[in-house]
Amino acid sequence: MINEITLTDILFVSTALFFIGVYGFFTRRNMITMLMSIELILNSVNINFVAFNKYLFPQHLDGIFFTIFIITIAAAEAAVAIAIIINLYRSHRSIDVEDASELKY
Repeated sequence: MINEITLTDILFVSTALFFIGVYGFFTRRNMITMLMSIELILNSVNINFVAFNKYLFPQHLDGIFFTIFIITIAAAEAAVAIAIIINLYRSHRSIDVEDASELKY
């Protein structure tokens, strides 16, 4: 018989996704991989919202609404970030973070 997935199992997967995202963000110099790492972090937060909503307040949809809002914000963030990365590549022929140091000022 198949066991039900517990909250601990879901939180373990969410924590693993979060730390993989943090590791990828701090160790990579490529802006595309940094953007993917941020998306992993946001997805781990979404998993937490849905899991806590399911197990603590199954009669409410607050976690689902927060998740939809975060997905919408993440899509807008990804579109803006990709536009910035494309402009940086056109001007510098590279998407490394080190080459974008002149954008600070």
